[in-house]
Amino acid sequence: MELFRLEHKKLWRKASVRVCVLLCFAYVVIFGGVLSYQWFEFGSTNDVTSAFGNNFDGPAMIRSYQAQAASYGEYLTDEVLQQMVRDIQADNARGVYWENKSCRSLVNSCLSQLYPELEDPDSAYPILMEYYVDSGGLTGLYARRQAAVEEFLHLQGQGAGEEGAMLLAMNEKVEEPFPMGWTGGWQNLLGGALPDMGMIMALFLAIVLSPTFSGEWHSNTAPLLLTMDRGWRHLALAKVLSGLAFAAELFGLLAVGGVAAQLVYLGTDGWDMPIQTIKLLAVAPMNMLQAEIYEYAFTLLGVIGFAGVVLLLSAQVKSNVLALLLSLAVAYGPMMIAQYLPYGLQKALDLLPLVGSSADIFRTNTFHIFGKYIWSPYLLIIVPVLIGLVCIPFAIMKWSRRQRA
Repeated sequence: MELFRLEHKKLWRKASVRVCVLLCFAYVVIFGGVLSYQWFEFGSTNDVTSAFGNNFDGPAMIRSYQAQAASYGEYLTDEVLQQMVRDIQADNARGVYWENKSCRSLVNSCLSQLYPELEDPDSAYPILMEYYVDSGGLTGLYARRQAAVEEFLHLQGQGAGEEGAMLLAMNEKVEEPFPMGWTGGWQNLLGGALPDMGMIMALFLAIVLSPTFSGEWHSNTAPLLLTMDRGWRHLALAKVLSGLAFAAELFGLLAVGGVAAQLVYLGTDGWDMPIQTIKLLAVAPMNMLQAEIYEYAFTLLGVIGFAGVVLLLSAQVKSNVLALLLSLAVAYGPMMIAQYLPYGLQKALDLLPLVGSSADIFRTNTFHIFGKYIWSPYLLIIVPVLIGLVCIPFAIMKWSRRQRA
């Protein structure tokens, strides 16, 4: 325990570590959280050519969006969809832009995916169906959604057999009608901020942890380490635990900051809305809060897994630069080569720590293992951390052998 405390203290004393933590916090929490809510994501439009031209009035706009969505009632029904379309058309007739980003996105999704036969190819802008469709024809919302989900799975080649039965069984658990509310904040959080969090952390974790073992060779401390009372194995374990603790602490710092910004700007409004209000054809029976918990858990376990891989790579080589490059290659290399690989290999790469996306909860991706279909988010949250934990004893043994040699 004393070795762990000393190693952990030594790690945090490094100027490079503190700079990395500060930069990571600034990018994820300040830029991706506070400024996003306050300014360039939800601020009222000023300069239409740039999101950074928005006004610095995000909180007021968020409250107005939430109030407008709440004015339609508790649940999304045929009548609510019809009323939103009528409101859009009425505002358009007066030359007023219907600003509610959330409700408009939901309307567009419903019209394009559930009522494609109402599209008018002769219209000046056929895809902007909300401007010209007859709202009276927007009926059978949930029956049409069910048919659209089945058709989507069929087009994906997933509509039949065990895979189709599994996905449709998940979809049957989605509660209807959907609670009504403003989903813009949740869409920004679950569709962008949290899925990107792990990839951002990977850069800084690689910089901090890659010299853990290779740095000892760089500093030529091997003779000194061999004279220690507790030996190289105890020290190696202390280094590993220190690295894993740092990864968890960095995640905790970002998670606390992110949740605090979320509560200040978005509050808890809409936590019980299903994720289908973000992606209509999603089949997972999850609400916004459950999805957020999953995505944070995905990132935490992925970070632990990635830290284990980086520590193993650090023990394999004697160069800090090479250890860093290999660590970065694990995180970002798959994105560069995935498009050139067969689909099966692309899916396999997603199982590497911080390579897959927590946004898979909105998708219908599956893995076929030992004759059974498994929904991808189950494996994406389990396999990466297992990979990292498996790497840890090999990192200790590899470094120990080198020290003895």
